[in-house]
Amino acid sequence: MIAAIYEEFDGPIEIRTVPDPTPDPDGTIIRVAATGVCRSDYHGWRGHDPDITLPHVPGHELAGVIEELGASVRGWRVGQRVTVPFVTGCGRCPQCLAGHQQICDHQEQPGFTGWGSFAELVHVHHAAENLVALPDGVDDVTAASLGCRFTTAWRAVVEQGRTEPGEWLAVHGAGGVGLSAVMIGVALGARVVAVDVQPEALALARDLGATALIDAGAGDVVAALMDATEGGAHVSLDALGSTDTCANSLAGLRKRGRHIQVGILTGAASEHPVPMHHVIARELEVRGSHGMAAHGFPALLAMIERGALEPARLVRRRVDLAGGVDLLTEMDRNVSAGMAVIQMPGAG
Repeated sequence: MIAAIYEEFDGPIEIRTVPDPTPDPDGTIIRVAATGVCRSDYHGWRGHDPDITLPHVPGHELAGVIEELGASVRGWRVGQRVTVPFVTGCGRCPQCLAGHQQICDHQEQPGFTGWGSFAELVHVHHAAENLVALPDGVDDVTAASLGCRFTTAWRAVVEQGRTEPGEWLAVHGAGGVGLSAVMIGVALGARVVAVDVQPEALALARDLGATALIDAGAGDVVAALMDATEGGAHVSLDALGSTDTCANSLAGLRKRGRHIQVGILTGAASEHPVPMHHVIARELEVRGSHGMAAHGFPALLAMIERGALEPARLVRRRVDLAGGVDLLTEMDRNVSAGMAVIQMPGAG
C-alpha cells in the first residue's frame, strides 16, 4: 500500500510503498477514503506522544470501506462503509463492559499506538466493538471530519456537559474542537459564546450561529463573559488546553455551572492547579472528556442526516495525501480556522 511514513520524530515524512496490513482474527482492514489532518498528529510527529514507536504512519480521523475481516468478526461485511472512534476499546475490560470504551483500560489509537490512516489501508483491532456503520446520507469527507474533533465536542457538550436549550455555553478556543462545539451547541438551542484571539476563528464561530464573540486578547475575558452571559455560563468548555483558558472557563461559570476540560494541557501546564475556591463556593462541576465510544455515533449521525448539523461546513481545505503531509508538518507555521481533510482517490 501507499502510506505517509516517518522514521524519526520531527523528520521528513515520505510517501512510499509499505507492506499491506493483515487483520487479527477479531480485527478488520479498512480501505481509507478520507482522513482528517489533526493537531494531535502534529504532536505525534514532533515526538510528544509516548505511545508512538518508529517508523510510524500518522492519521486517526478516518472514513472508508471494509477491505478485509478477521476470521472471528461477525455482523459486518466487506465493502461496508464505516468509520471508527479515535480511541478504540477492547470490549472486555470493566470500562468497556460499562459502556465507556473511550477510556478503555487497554485502549488503542490508530495513528498513535499503531499505524494510522495517512495510508490506503489501516488495521483496526476489535472490529465488533469499534466499527461504526456510515449511512448513505453522510459522505466520506463529512465522516472523516467527525474524527476526534467533532465527536469529542459532541460528547463534551451533549453527554458530559448536558447542555440544555436556552442555556449559555461558553467555548474557549475556536479551533476544530471549539468550532464543532459551537455548531453543536447552536443545534441544541443553547446560546453560545465563542472566545478566541484569532479574528478568522471568531468570524467562523459567528457564521455558525454563536450569540456572542469575545476577543481573548482584548481585555478581561471573565468580565466580558459574565457580561455577555448575564452572570456566567451554565456550561463551559476549555477546548484549547492552556492555563489561561482553563482558569477563564472555570471563573466564567455561574453557580452550579459545569466545566468540561477537553483541551490537553502539556508540560508544566499539565499540573495546573484548579481554582478550588470557585469550585466550592459556586458548587461547580468539573469533568474531563476524552473522545466518544462507537455506540455514541448513531445519535450524532442522525442529526447530520436530517440536516441539523453540517460538520462539512468546518472543512476549509480538501487535499491529497501529499498536501496533507505538507499541512501536517507546517501546522505551527500556518494556523487557520476550520479543518483539513485528505481525500484518497475514489473518495465520495
